[in-house]
Amino acid sequence: MISDIPIVQATAVPVHQYNNLTSYETTTGGLQNGVGQPQQFQHQLQQQQQPAQYRDVIWAVAFIAHLGVMIFVISANIANAGDGEDAAASGWSGLYTLVAISVIASIGLSSAAIVFMTRYPAEMVKMGLIFSAFVAFAIALGAIMSGNMFGALIGLAFFGFTLYYIKTVWSRIPFAAVNLKTALTAVKSNTGLVVVAYSLMALAFAWMGFWMVGMQSSLETSTGAVTFLLLVSFYWTYQVLCNTIHVTTAGTVGTWWFVPREANGCCSTALRDSFRRATTYSFGSICLGSLLVAVVQALRMMAHQARQNEDMQLLACVLECILACIQDIVEYFNKWAYVYVGLYGFGYIEAGRNVIQLFQQKGWTVVITDNLTEWALFMMSVVVGAVTGIIGLLASVANPNLLADLGEDNASFAAAFFASFLVGVVFSSILMSVVQSAVNTVIVCFAESPAEFERNHPVLSSEMRSKWREALPELSI
Repeated sequence: MISDIPIVQATAVPVHQYNNLTSYETTTGGLQNGVGQPQQFQHQLQQQQQPAQYRDVIWAVAFIAHLGVMIFVISANIANAGDGEDAAASGWSGLYTLVAISVIASIGLSSAAIVFMTRYPAEMVKMGLIFSAFVAFAIALGAIMSGNMFGALIGLAFFGFTLYYIKTVWSRIPFAAVNLKTALTAVKSNTGLVVVAYSLMALAFAWMGFWMVGMQSSLETSTGAVTFLLLVSFYWTYQVLCNTIHVTTAGTVGTWWFVPREANGCCSTALRDSFRRATTYSFGSICLGSLLVAVVQALRMMAHQARQNEDMQLLACVLECILACIQDIVEYFNKWAYVYVGLYGFGYIEAGRNVIQLFQQKGWTVVITDNLTEWALFMMSVVVGAVTGIIGLLASVANPNLLADLGEDNASFAAAFFASFLVGVVFSSILMSVVQSAVNTVIVCFAESPAEFERNHPVLSSEMRSKWREALPELSI
């Protein structure tokens, strides 16, 4: 009997669930029917359990302090700016109506997309890969048409690499598809995740508008160092809100994996506990990882602005490319580290180290480097955006006065389409980011605890293990 109950995002897993398990092949030596837990498996569970205590506290304190200062400064700037723009703001009522229509359409279409992807996951992954090749070819074609031969060569090379990548990973599509199906099943069982995601992103959009209105004059007059700090503040807050969604999703899906009865419903116990932990005990870890990305993003923006200086264009371009690579590395580390933060409540550094070691020990590095589902989700966001754009265009045609302030009808119709398209892509991407977080969590849980998946979700487990053997027969489960 285990004295310490393993915890998944503040949800206690009853001890009896780990007793009398059926035989199952695992990397810990297997579980024998009627025998209970092997010592090695018991040790693994105890090692993962983290006490309910605050992690990386100093970074949470720093974030809250910085946010208080920024809100005060921005509010003061807005108050000093006055309200001379109130009359002009009244002319935007038509745009607000269009945005509201687009938001409702995007949320409805995104929900329908989830159902569609659940039914046809393999087809969606295949279409996503083909879409990635189409995007690469479109970039090359655009560079050729604009006369940028260097850009055309880069685009064609990227297109060739994409085709080679598709050929290499095509055999792994069935496993990626069942992984996507499992993640979608977990999200559909906890629909409150969508509410949390949209609520936090609403705060993110509000912060963006609040910051831009209050800091516009400061950005124009500040020195380079002050501008850098302002950009760090902007990106830091945005990243914290996005990563809170990621950690909450990881904890909820983890509980669905281990204790499904606690993760079933719109406002399930798993969701409430996961969100509470993400905003309390693990908030410092979220702030730390988010700050690393925010610093790199701010430096990239500074490098991009420096490209306007003709004497520094080449240096700034090279620096921006290097920073883009660094940002990709940090974000890649974050997406796996936050799964462990959400599952077990580890600190940021320890979570990242543990999850990377898990994949290295099992030889699964090839699994986590495949981004098959990401392209499918990105493609679906674009499709939802396009359909939303058409709906916005039809609304503008039905009511020509909707964007009459823009002048000519053709201009207002084009603006209606592109504004609605942008809204559709953004709001669809929020939901797709929840699904991607769930996909990442499923991969980690499948690497670490396949026995629990077999017991709690036997149909999905059987399908996933079958596709795993077909796609990656050389790797053990």
